[in-house]
Amino acid sequence: MAGLIHIYCGDGKGKTTAAMGLALRAAGSGRKVLLLQFLKDGKSSEFASLAHVPGIAVVPQTRSFGFSWTLTDAERDEAKTYYTGLLEDAFRRAGGFGLLVLDEAMGACATGMVEEARLLELLAQRPAELEVVLTGRDPSQAMQDAADYVTEMRKVKHPFEQGVPAREGIEY
Repeated sequence: MAGLIHIYCGDGKGKTTAAMGLALRAAGSGRKVLLLQFLKDGKSSEFASLAHVPGIAVVPQTRSFGFSWTLTDAERDEAKTYYTGLLEDAFRRAGGFGLLVLDEAMGACATGMVEEARLLELLAQRPAELEVVLTGRDPSQAMQDAADYVTEMRKVKHPFEQGVPAREGIEY
């Protein structure tokens, strides 16, 4: 079976949740899943849960850099090296998996933490049966063109607009 590329994008809630739901579905059907998260600290509640599901491997986050707009040039270079290394390693390992989830990959590209051209190369060179999910806001046209599925989550209303902060177990 040929693996396809999915993008979950938009300004609405649910991109990561949809990707993690697909990871759970894939694992439930016997596929091995590899999860990699960019630009977050690796402490999302869904990652903590999914790390205990047989067949799901989570790439551990050993570094946290904060928001991209607060980084110095040296910190930005360090973050780019770190995230690029994680991406390259994930694709090296991907041959043994049926699904690769690259959470916040669009944000990593948009902030320059990952070179989009390199990500597109890796997607084109992936094992034929590998399904890949990418999440994040504002995928470029090139990323959308490379994808087989593009699903946009659109915010209509969100409690953050009323001053409600992100809640553990719901938003993260």
